[in-house]
Amino acid sequence: MKDQKTKEGSQAAGAEPCRQYAAMPWRTHNGLEILLASSRDTRRWIIPKGWPMKGRKPYATAAVEADQEAGLLGKIEKSKLGSYHYEKRLRNGAVLLCRVDVFPLQVVRQRKRWPEKDQRVTEWFTPAEAAELVREPELSVLIKAFEAVILRGG
Repeated sequence: MKDQKTKEGSQAAGAEPCRQYAAMPWRTHNGLEILLASSRDTRRWIIPKGWPMKGRKPYATAAVEADQEAGLLGKIEKSKLGSYHYEKRLRNGAVLLCRVDVFPLQVVRQRKRWPEKDQRVTEWFTPAEAAELVREPELSVLIKAFEAVILRGG
C-alpha cells in the first residue's frame, strides 16, 4: 500500500501494517494435511498469500493466490480464520511489517501446471509438521488452532 511507505520503500513510523491475504490450503487424506509452498526468494515454507486485488474480496484474493502460487483449486471460506504478522523484505532491502488475513481453502485438486510452478516447491504436511516448519510464530499458532477446529468437526 503506497501510502504506508516512504519514498525509500520503508514503512513510515507508526503506520499500520501492510495488508495481505492468504489461503490455508487443507485436505483430509490419511488425516488432516496442510499444504505449504516455498517462498521465491528465501525458500522458507509459507502459505500462499498476496497483496489486495482491486475489485476482489479478501477471500477471493486468497483463492487466486493459492491458484497462482500452488495450482490449488477448491472451496475458500468467506470468513477469515485469523491473522498473522511477518516482515516483508523488499528488493531494495527495506522491511515492511505486513498483517496477513488467512482464509481456509479446502483443496479439491492441484493443477498439473500453474504460473509459479517452476519458482516454488509445494508439499503436504501434517498440521504439527506445518506448524513447526513455518517461521512466523503467529502462523504456527493459527495452523494448530485450525487443526483443533477441524478435529471438532467445524
